[in-house]
Amino acid sequence: MQGYEKETDMSAQIDTTALKALLDEGSVKIIDGSWALDGTDMQALYVQDHVPTAHFFDIEAIGDKSTELPHMAPSSDQFAKAVGDMGISETDHVVIYDRQGLFSAARVWWTFRLMGHEKVQILRGGLPAWLAAGYPVQAGTEWVKGVEYTPRLQPNLSIDINDLKSYFDLSDKLILDARSAARFTGATPEPRAGLRSGHMPGSRNLPASDLIENGILKPVSDLKNIFAALHVSPSTEVVTTCGSGVTAAIIALALFETGHEATRLFDGSWAQWGREDQDTVVVRS
Repeated sequence: MQGYEKETDMSAQIDTTALKALLDEGSVKIIDGSWALDGTDMQALYVQDHVPTAHFFDIEAIGDKSTELPHMAPSSDQFAKAVGDMGISETDHVVIYDRQGLFSAARVWWTFRLMGHEKVQILRGGLPAWLAAGYPVQAGTEWVKGVEYTPRLQPNLSIDINDLKSYFDLSDKLILDARSAARFTGATPEPRAGLRSGHMPGSRNLPASDLIENGILKPVSDLKNIFAALHVSPSTEVVTTCGSGVTAAIIALALFETGHEATRLFDGSWAQWGREDQDTVVVRS
C-alpha cells in the first residue's frame, strides 16, 4: 500500500492557547464535530454554546445516503458542497473539536484527510479544555459566504469490505478493533439491532479508550508503546475498525501522531461486517 503523502509535518493536534491565537488572528476555520452514539442532539447543544465562529459538522447529514449503513463517508461532491457552504476552502487551516474531549472529532478529522485536506487539526481536550481555559463561547448559528472547495480524494485512507477480506492471515497486515473488550469478545451485545456479537477473524482489540486519558490523546511515547505491544512496525499495514467508523478514527489519529502512515479505516466497520444477513465470519471468545 502506498502511504498518504503528507505535504506538511503538522501535528494532528493543537492546544487551546494556540487555537485562541489563531482565532484572534482570523486565520483558522473551526468545526464542532460532536456526535454521540446515544442519539443526543449535538447540533442543539452546539446552538446553545460553541467556540466562536465554529460551524457544526453533522456526520449523519454529511454522509453517503445511498446506503443504510450509518454515517458512511460522503462523496467528494457532497463533502465539497457542505464545507464550502461553511466558508471553508481546501487551503484553509481547519481545527475540529467535540464536546466529549476526544471522540467524534477524530472521525471528522479523518474525513477531511480522506478529501485531501492537509491543514487540519483536532483541539486537544475539545470543548471541555476550551472552557477550562476560560475562553469564550457563543450561542446561535454561524453564517458566512460560501466558497468553492476542491477535494483531492485519498482512497488509500479507507478500505471496503471486499478488499478487507483479503487481509486475513497476512503477516504484514493488522486489523485493530476500537470497540470495548466486552463487545470484541461478544460478552456484551451490540448496541445496534440486527448485528451479531464477536469480532473479525485475526483482528486484535485496541479499545479507543486505552488511547485517551482525561479526554486527551495520550503522549506519543505511550502510544508508541501501545502499538509496539501489538507488533505494529513501520511496514505494517493497519486497518482500523469499530462499531460504525467513529472510534476507528481515534486509532487512525493515534497512529498518525506516532508517524505511522500505512493506515486504512474500514468505513463500514461492525455495522457492516456484523450484520445478520452478511456472509462474513465472526469469532466469539
